[in-house]
Amino acid sequence: MLKGFRDFIMRGNVVDLAIAVVIGTAFTALVKAFVADILTPIIAAIFGKPNFGALTFTIHNSQFLYGDLINVAITFVCVAAAVYFFVVVPLNKLAERRARGQAPAADTVPPDIALLTEIRDLLASQNPSSTPDGAK
Repeated sequence: MLKGFRDFIMRGNVVDLAIAVVIGTAFTALVKAFVADILTPIIAAIFGKPNFGALTFTIHNSQFLYGDLINVAITFVCVAAAVYFFVVVPLNKLAERRARGQAPAADTVPPDIALLTEIRDLLASQNPSSTPDGAK
């Protein structure tokens, strides 16, 4: 029983997933700090209000806290922009540079199409009255 558990834990994908969670948690902290310490003050400098949390309106004695929703929406957009411009774009540029150095792949037939072609040819050889392209 313990051997099976050890084998499960030591599988590559479980270890890779654990590493991804740890790196993801650290990266989340980094992005949150970037948004809170850099992007939010820039927004505050532009709009003059660093925190929209106090914005509310009241209808029939019910208070709606829409300012907090604005804060969360701004944070989401800032996090998405930070991830896109500081992670996705540089990785795409790196992938383009690596691809430039490689020769284009030769026109190869995918394995599933090759297998279907082989099956078609075998069936055609067993039944000589039909042709491979289906015409009679």
